[in-house]
Amino acid sequence: MKEIERIIRVDHAGERGAIGVYSAQLLVARVLHKDLVIVLEEMLSHEREHYGTFSRLLKVRGIRHCYGLPLWALGGWVLGIITALLGRNAIWVCTNSIETTVLHHLKWQLAFLKLHDAEAHAAVLSIKKDEEAHQEMGQRNGRNSIIYQPIFWLVQRLTQFAIWLSTKL
Repeated sequence: MKEIERIIRVDHAGERGAIGVYSAQLLVARVLHKDLVIVLEEMLSHEREHYGTFSRLLKVRGIRHCYGLPLWALGGWVLGIITALLGRNAIWVCTNSIETTVLHHLKWQLAFLKLHDAEAHAAVLSIKKDEEAHQEMGQRNGRNSIIYQPIFWLVQRLTQFAIWLSTKL
């Protein structure tokens, strides 16, 4: 079913973008925000596991990856560098924004996959807990002042656009 292939492809691409974001934030944090290094390393390890989950599913099912994969890697890296240079609060606002958008998207996917594909449903469900933990970390540590609302909004729109574009590529 084409929709299931699209879901797996989009989630795979999204995880590649997340690896870019956390890798870049980690690079900057090693110099400017040393107290965040451990938590960013942990979140990056989660995203790498998720990427592996969807890579395996793509391979086993013979589904091609999203053609935009290099763009998501670069875009995630640029977003990660910019938010990390803007400060630790921008890192958390970025995390909260991305995960809020992703979790909304996963909710629809899980409802659809529950009815159509148990294996893909299990794969998506397996990442949900980590994504919720990342969102909660972002909400808990990020100040939601008026200064940071444009960052939240922009990151949310970029994430929505990346999801939409992944369905087309």
